[in-house]
Amino acid sequence: LLYSCASYHTRIQQFHAYMDQGDYESAIKSLDKNRFMKKPRNEFLYLAEKGRAAHLAGMYEESNRLLNEADQIAEDPYKSIGEKLKGTVLNPMKQTYTGEPFERFMLHYYKALNYFYLGNIEEAVVEARRITLATYDQQDITKDKDNRYSKDAFSHILQGLIYEKSGDINNAFIAYRNAAETYLNAPGKKWYGVPIPEQLQMDLLRTAGMLGFTNELQHFERLFNASYEPPAYAQNGGELILFVETGRAPVKEEESLGFALVKGEGGAFFFTDPSGNYHIPFNASQYGNSGSIGDLRTFRIALPYYRTVSGPGLPGTILVNGSQVQLELVENLNEIALKTMQERRLKDITNALTRLAVKKLAEAGARGATKAIVKNNSKEEDEEKKEKKAENAADAAGLILQAFSLATERADTRNWQSLPAYIYYTRIPLNAGENIIEIKPSHGYGTSQVIKVHSNGNMIFRNIVF
Repeated sequence: LLYSCASYHTRIQQFHAYMDQGDYESAIKSLDKNRFMKKPRNEFLYLAEKGRAAHLAGMYEESNRLLNEADQIAEDPYKSIGEKLKGTVLNPMKQTYTGEPFERFMLHYYKALNYFYLGNIEEAVVEARRITLATYDQQDITKDKDNRYSKDAFSHILQGLIYEKSGDINNAFIAYRNAAETYLNAPGKKWYGVPIPEQLQMDLLRTAGMLGFTNELQHFERLFNASYEPPAYAQNGGELILFVETGRAPVKEEESLGFALVKGEGGAFFFTDPSGNYHIPFNASQYGNSGSIGDLRTFRIALPYYRTVSGPGLPGTILVNGSQVQLELVENLNEIALKTMQERRLKDITNALTRLAVKKLAEAGARGATKAIVKNNSKEEDEEKKEKKAENAADAAGLILQAFSLATERADTRNWQSLPAYIYYTRIPLNAGENIIEIKPSHGYGTSQVIKVHSNGNMIFRNIVF
């Protein structure tokens, strides 16, 4: 029981230790030895965690093999009756994990980078198209509400960069426009803690100008309070699209909340919490004999919550051939994780209460059934002793189901935890030949990183962990 109560984060601590050390091959081996990760219901996480580790180790073909398999699981919602039954009778930790919505978008990010590093532009373009399909799926779930995670702004930016790399400027413009509108329509014009990047603004204006979309260009110039001037000459050295990943994504932990089941007007039942923030109706009749509902009083449910493990980790200085450039925040997975969980909080609470109420009703039903069976089959002639014997048997049956309920009431603490907490990016003009990019830490803490980029006159992509 103690081991079964361990969170997902606890069970893969060795993997995280190797990842933090940059020992990606040992991290991969630790996953292969982890029996919990090899369970079929955890296959998405096994593939995703291992896929990112392989990516960082430079094993791009292997990384894409793993991430493509994870993507197939994410596309299959596992809505079978059996999967739903596991979540209702046992707990959601027993269901097949198919990834958080933002985790699916991150699959496309790493897969696209893998294809770029392998020189396979065509497959990267396929990945860009699949971002659109993932967006449609998410919009169907959230009804495309602007106050919900119905799309991913960073994925639209990535999509635009992929199309631009392939020479498809029209689709690049559409993707940049979708990204900009995502920011502009978000509350406070910040998309999950991220203001619209200046680089995105310039890319949108530039592609509109390249296509001769005068009305669109003027429209966004007014919105951005900016004026676009086409470059006087081409950049012979090409450009570097640099992504800098910092920190580690938040981890899911378990918390308990108390609720009471009360009877309202007309005999209807509903759950309420001590603060009075929730009033959730409960229809006991659909779970069998509703007469036992009066025996139910208070409930304590297990719910997941996100705990951040990394704060903002913006590198201090980026130098390109000795000249300083500016990074911009483009993805805040800390904010996305916390806010998306808040968005579905009511649904999670409702599911947990339903799960526990079903267990309680089953317990009450088992007590009644056991008592009747023992009483009817008892050879005891003394009615008082017969009744006592039946009561004891009913209590035993109730205790067994109580123990089962206690042992199985768990929150789902699984999530793709090796993801970065933040992603920054910049677009850097390169000189022909070799270029030196140096990333220095803030306030002198930590170790600088130096990478060499040989320009071929085209767009080049790089991502680094800092």
